[in-house]
Amino acid sequence: QVQLVESGGGSVQAGGSLRLSCAGYGYTSPYLCMAWFRQAPGKEREGVAGIWTGGGSTYYADSVKGRFTISQDNAKNTVYLQMNSLKPEDTAMYYCAAMYQLGGCSFLNRYSYWGQGTQVTVSS
Repeated sequence: QVQLVESGGGSVQAGGSLRLSCAGYGYTSPYLCMAWFRQAPGKEREGVAGIWTGGGSTYYADSVKGRFTISQDNAKNTVYLQMNSLKPEDTAMYYCAAMYQLGGCSFLNRYSYWGQGTQVTVSS
């Protein structure tokens, strides 16, 4: 079974940057949808950025386009989320998620595997 481990969270001031990492273990196929979700206290979980590992196609929430970039390193079974120009509203617990898929990834897919999360806090 797939195991996901996030890292890279922390506390920064508005306008700062962070890079999150999601290391995967136990893959039985190279074709997956992998995505970053976030959830703040009292709010619903929302998709942030995603990637199809079979070809590198990406998708983003409108609120982070132009500021966040998702990428992958297949040799390390790892995906990254580069977060620039951070805003206080980006404060949340960030989770990495994955599912086996041959294509057509989106935030609406039912992601089967989830990491434990890494906290991102942005102060004004």
